[in-house]
Parts: sequence; structure tokens; C-alpha cells
Amino acid sequence: QVQLVESGGGLVQAGGSLRLSCAASGSIFSINTMGWYRQRPGKQRELVAKVSRSDSTNYADSVKGRFTISRDNAKNTVYLQMNSLKPEDTAVYYCNANLYDSRELRGMDYWGKGTLVTVSS
Repeated sequence: QVQLVESGGGLVQAGGSLRLSCAASGSIFSINTMGWYRQRPGKQRELVAKVSRSDSTNYADSVKGRFTISRDNAKNTVYLQMNSLKPEDTAVYYCNANLYDSRELRGMDYWGKGTLVTVSS
């Protein structure tokens, strides 16, 4: 089994910063893409940012220039640096990893349980 454990959420004022971390552990042979998604109140889950094993990145238009995703392949960890936070960034943030599971012997998608980010105005 694979576990993704997120940390770093919390309450911050508008204009502030937070850094999210997500560490993957378990039956991991290799990780392809790691990413962050969020679910805002009353909305569907949406992509925030993702990064490939070769460090190619994708961002939602709403966070470009404010958020930065990075990963440490040696630690199977992905980070999301969030600057200039806005109240509309308030959401539960979920970590995602697309990886080859060494126990299942196939590619699989895993999700963390989520971490709440609240941005006050």
C-alpha cells in the first residue's frame, strides 16, 4: 500500500504565505507525476499544480505567478509554496501521486486525505 501524508495547511490572512508538503511512502517503485488539487466550498475538485518526474510543471491559471510546485525525488515528497494568498484560495488541498506500485505491479493514482487552507480577508 501507498500512503500520502500532507502537512502545512492552516489559517492565514490574505496576502500571506503557506507551504504545503506531501510525503509518499509504501510500495513505491517509481513516481511519475505528483500534484496538488483543491476543493473549494460548493465546488468540484480542481487541479492546482502538478510536476512530472523531469520537473515539467503545470499550473491552474488562477494560481500562476503566486504558487510554486516542486518535488524532491529522493524523498518522494512534493511541495506547494503559496504566496499572495487570497480568500478564494480557501479550500481543502489534496496531494496526488501517479506512480508504479511495486506491490500491485501496475500504475496507480493515490490521494492524500487533504489539508485545509483558510485565507481570511
